[in-house]
Amino acid sequence: MLRRIGAREFDFSRQVAVMAVINRTPDSFYDKGATFALDRAVESALRAADQGADWVDIGGVPFGRGPAVSTADEIERVVPVVAAIARARPDLVISVDTNSAAVAEPAIAAGAAVINDTSGLGDPRMAEVLAASEAHVVITHSVGPPRAEKPAAHYDDVVGEVRRFLLERMARAEAAGIPRERLIVDPGHDLDKNTLHTLELTRRLGEIASIGAPLLVAVSNKDFIGESIDRAQGERLAGSLAAMTACILAGARIVRMHDIPATVDAVRMTEAILGMRRPRRLEHNTHPTNNV
Repeated sequence: MLRRIGAREFDFSRQVAVMAVINRTPDSFYDKGATFALDRAVESALRAADQGADWVDIGGVPFGRGPAVSTADEIERVVPVVAAIARARPDLVISVDTNSAAVAEPAIAAGAAVINDTSGLGDPRMAEVLAASEAHVVITHSVGPPRAEKPAAHYDDVVGEVRRFLLERMARAEAAGIPRERLIVDPGHDLDKNTLHTLELTRRLGEIASIGAPLLVAVSNKDFIGESIDRAQGERLAGSLAAMTACILAGARIVRMHDIPATVDAVRMTEAILGMRRPRRLEHNTHPTNNV
């Protein structure tokens, strides 16, 4: 499954892409605003690239409930970061995590090669903006508008419902003129789902992978990990890597993660186990024993 995304070509039959999370928000659940300043956000992105990330995902508004962020403020948060990274590392894939077409348009003009839409094309203009560009889109499953208070999650069959949603939104994208070759899907771990829903989705992730589009998963440090192993935020790295590895084994080929050095090691090891990547060196038990 060959894909050219931005300046990079990925063979998803033989590799897993590592996406680093860069939050240009003061209220991120993970870093609590540590990369809100423009220079900090750019530095974090370039450091992630040096640590082995293939791509960086810039977000200006968290998905979870909270105060509204105006379109102008969101643009001011993400577009300068995109432009600075694109100048410094033109080889790096840049995506922007937004559900607003009004933000996606200037972000693409500034150098974003992907729009990571957690609303699954909820904005009526989003498909039109993407069709007029060369950008890829991540179609993510969620229910209702981001940032809003919602009722308790309920599904009769979470995997079946997520799969149908993604197929319907893919059809909507193609009807708007976005080629299938520019579509990526994300089942939306924890987005409007409780921990039991997300664990079921992870166990049956192969049913989502069977859709055929490259499959992205965003499991890093999420609440389903904290609740599953009783770990507070900041203590979920091992659980995050375990969940990520399970997803790769089930067909995920893009992983959105926070701790890049540990992620790169875990991804490369998983690729080696799957026969997708040769070991970097072969020394152990490769020479005859010298008998004295």
